[in-house]
Amino acid sequence: MRHTLIALGLAALICAHPVSAQILQGKIVRQAGAGQFVLLDTETSFAVGADTFDDDNLYGFDEDQNITLVEPIRVDIGSEKGWIPAGTVVASHYVFFDSLSGVHTGYVDFDAPILGVAAFQDTMAATDFLADTGVTYLSTELRGLEQGDYVWIDENLPTRLWVYWAGSSPGDYIRVFTEESRGALIM
Repeated sequence: MRHTLIALGLAALICAHPVSAQILQGKIVRQAGAGQFVLLDTETSFAVGADTFDDDNLYGFDEDQNITLVEPIRVDIGSEKGWIPAGTVVASHYVFFDSLSGVHTGYVDFDAPILGVAAFQDTMAATDFLADTGVTYLSTELRGLEQGDYVWIDENLPTRLWVYWAGSSPGDYIRVFTEESRGALIM
């Protein structure tokens, strides 16, 4: 019996792998088009920005994961004081609409609570060091939100981010910072 338990424990350790904070799902709840939420896989190279998608979908992908900040980062949404402090472990995610036109309302769910959102060009540029993917970012000077675009963290579900965007060329882009995943290992 003891050898069986040891063998099962070793098998679990061999099958275990580190957890990353991840986008779980998303949904468009209102728009004129026929878009849906699309979770992009950064294992496959692609470019984002400069109208590379031009459709009615809401997109998201995970960037760098479980990084301990050596300096604080400024955020536009979330974090009571507008900063996520040094020493915080964060995961970075990118969410965007690259639509042709129209108003879009939807949400994105994460597996960890949202700490803050970089929603304007300057805060996005200052946090590009957290991208760390094979993704090519185009038109970085045009990222962020414009007047009439809204993003908020759900009061009752701190792992859900809502977006209300009036999309057109070149689209709306934000970076979302979450806590690290709750578990240390997935089996």
